[in-house]
Order: sequence, then C-alpha cells, then structure tokens
Amino acid sequence: MNDALVNQIETLLKSHPVLLFMKGTPDFPQCGFSAKVSGLLKECKAPFASVNILEEPELREGLKVYANWPTFPQLYIDGELVGGCDIAVGLHQSGELQQMIAAAGAQTQSA
Repeated sequence: MNDALVNQIETLLKSHPVLLFMKGTPDFPQCGFSAKVSGLLKECKAPFASVNILEEPELREGLKVYANWPTFPQLYIDGELVGGCDIAVGLHQSGELQQMIAAAGAQTQSA
C-alpha cells in the first residue's frame, strides 16, 4: 500500500470522531450490513461521517490492508477500528456503542 493512500486514510480518521466506511451512503446504502450500521449510528443520534467505498476502489482495497479487516462496513471511532456490522450490533445492544461515541467527543444530536 502506498504512502499517499495511508495518508488519505489517516487524514480521514483524524478529521472525524465517528467514521463509517460503507457501501453506499447513509441515505442510500448499497448493502444490508452498511444499512444496519448507519442505522445504529442514527439511533444513537451520533453525528458521523461516511465514505462510499464503492466510489473509491483503491481506498476500498487499501482499507482492507490498513485495518487488516477484509469486509465492509468498517466503523472507526476516535481513529480506531471498532469492527463491522456484528460487532457494532453487539456494542449497540450492550450500550457500549453510545459510550464509545460520547468518549470520542462526538456530541449526540438532540432528538
């Protein structure tokens, strides 16, 4: 993986406390797993950024190497990989996802 791609990924991670690399967009997800995770973040009323990896094939392949995580979506909180859909669902059910979002300084939006 080239340095420019690593820099691009790290810049994205530093720029957003909660970042979801997903297939599609939160409003138009292109897979059920991406839809589920973006839905969980919306339920938490967490402001989050997303990147449609379908529009950036080089980034998509680079993230698999960078994160050592082969699938999407990939949820990052405070620059750290949280995981994919199953992990996000488990964290949401236990209440930990909301705590992680708050700890990252991502203010929840009022209902």
